[in-house]
Amino acid sequence: MTRTLQPSTLLGGMAPDAFMKRYWHKRPLLIRQALPGFTAPLSREALFALAGQDDVESRLVTRSRKCWQLDHGPFDRDDLPPLTRRQWTLLVQGVNLHAPAVHDLMGQFRFIPDARLDDVMVSYAADGGGVGPHLDSYDVFLLQAHGQRRWRISAPHDTSWQEGVPLRILKHFEAEEEWVLEPGDMLYLPPGYAHDGEAIGECMTYSIGFRAPLEQELLQNFLYYLAENAPELPFGRHFDGRYADPKQPAVQKPAALPDAMVDTLLAQLERVKWGRREVSDFLGRWLSEPKSHVYFDPPEKPLTHARFAAAAALGGVRLSPKSQLLYERNRFFINGEPLEVPVNTRAALRKLADDRAISGGECTVFAQKDHQIQEILYDWYAAGWLLPGADPGPPRKLRAIAKKAA
Repeated sequence: MTRTLQPSTLLGGMAPDAFMKRYWHKRPLLIRQALPGFTAPLSREALFALAGQDDVESRLVTRSRKCWQLDHGPFDRDDLPPLTRRQWTLLVQGVNLHAPAVHDLMGQFRFIPDARLDDVMVSYAADGGGVGPHLDSYDVFLLQAHGQRRWRISAPHDTSWQEGVPLRILKHFEAEEEWVLEPGDMLYLPPGYAHDGEAIGECMTYSIGFRAPLEQELLQNFLYYLAENAPELPFGRHFDGRYADPKQPAVQKPAALPDAMVDTLLAQLERVKWGRREVSDFLGRWLSEPKSHVYFDPPEKPLTHARFAAAAALGGVRLSPKSQLLYERNRFFINGEPLEVPVNTRAALRKLADDRAISGGECTVFAQKDHQIQEILYDWYAAGWLLPGADPGPPRKLRAIAKKAA
């Protein structure tokens, strides 16, 4: 089913199609009251607690006059400066993976392909806090969640960096535009725009970032994919032996590369062929692969198949915030794993991928059409990739079923 995307305050009353054509990856856009009445879904104390977890990436940036210091977490509360101190910033990555309300906030931005999504970073800054003028290599929406922040931006000119500083801070930065953002205001920046944000009093900013991989990064990882998966690929049967040189003569110049070895490798590389299937398979695996510090939590007392099916029929299912489910035509990729399914199963998985949830009624209908969908969903539930209940807070009956886990 094709989604109808309506204009919303998020884009200043602009339709998503218009935003993508006029601004996305092209030029900045300031949106006053993108989310009217917005309040930070995560308190300062909750953010500090996240920064103390081993599976959460966090950084602390402090400044004293012209001296910058960068420290990496996890941080105990005592590791952080006092709230009365000026010019310090706590940056916490991947908050959407740990805070359901922040994960739900990302749903507002799903007019952009999930394949481009990176994460939500939350920045807490004391008065005067910031990370200096810098460039980002990705598209980002800077949503003001609490307090005020002054943003100054400029089109890229001189991209040289300050030396002897632990951060990539621009050596020369002259602002071309400047705004003070209030809670609910949002600034969109495409890659490469110089920007500098400074807290006016205590503030929190949510950075919704969308990855833009380097072409070199894509190429390197694709070549690694080809090498790692060669036995499964159509050309893999050509690479089941070991280099041999039974006709190698004695040499007088032992340091010279043998012509036969160069010719053999060249001939092997010419046999390597790929097409859309291999490229999409690589992208699906690579873009859905969880980051190295992301861990899933399987249920301690998993439901039996029957009770899971009953819970799904009652309250539906939803993907874990840590899960990434992508598809390309008839192939699916979840958390770096490829999956091919029968025709009758594809509609259910596409629905789950696009909506990140399936209602109880939909689970029942899909199960009646194809019993394999129940096996797939149960396996994902047992791995911690999927949760019972299409809403973060399951109803009382659903919780009762969960308590009867075998």
